[in-house]
Amino acid sequence: MFDHFIKAWALQPDGVPVVTPSSLLLPVRWQGLPAMLKVATIAEEKRGGLLLQWWNGQGAAKVYASEDDAILLERAEGKRSLLSMAMTGEDEAASRIICETVATLHRPSAKPYPELVPLNIWFRALELASLAHGGKFSTSATVAKALLAEPREIGALHGDIHHSNILDFEARGFLAIDPKGLLGERGYDYANLFCNPDLPSTQEPARLRRQLPIVAQESGLAPERLLRWIVAYAGLSAAWFLEDGGDPAPALRVAEIAAAELAGNP
Repeated sequence: MFDHFIKAWALQPDGVPVVTPSSLLLPVRWQGLPAMLKVATIAEEKRGGLLLQWWNGQGAAKVYASEDDAILLERAEGKRSLLSMAMTGEDEAASRIICETVATLHRPSAKPYPELVPLNIWFRALELASLAHGGKFSTSATVAKALLAEPREIGALHGDIHHSNILDFEARGFLAIDPKGLLGERGYDYANLFCNPDLPSTQEPARLRRQLPIVAQESGLAPERLLRWIVAYAGLSAAWFLEDGGDPAPALRVAEIAAAELAGNP
């Protein structure tokens, strides 16, 4: 699978291959630089590669070469981890770094968009969960429907912003990897800062209250609008967990916390 690209781009393998449900990965060296050869195995991953090319290294890993379903991209070698920061007393600093990266990704561009999935399609899983299960799913679905009906500041979205998808590229700073490639209101990309299932403190109302003014300030979003996106996104995340046979309860807890804050009843 990798041989053609190794030869075509004069690559030197620099690690063991990694197989994920959506791609094949091989750490390599390209012209002396650390790089990652990534071959998409599903359409979503290929769409993400196109968006990385569109960003051209602005806020995201730079794509050095591409062909068919494969891309060769810049590889992070820095040791700083935003998830570790968030779990060891630097949650505020980690959020500010993420917001700065997201703001760079969201900068307006005159270039035509690559293939992107509109948010109203992306949210179908929540709509189905609402119809099947009601309850908190319906609460999130109602909020999402209102947001999607009157979107603001529409643009290309990463679609999966969380602490482990923004990596330390040392001199180039923290950059995003693994975008989903969505189109919609920019507030969506900030919601998962409050929902990351790898961060236990997301289950605590106090964490949302601490983080909300920070993310609102850094993003320029109204706190009320941001809370609505958290309610909507957390419900969508719960729907995905349900589809995959996982536990939707942690994501629904985040939706509940955000909805209570939105209603003024913490």
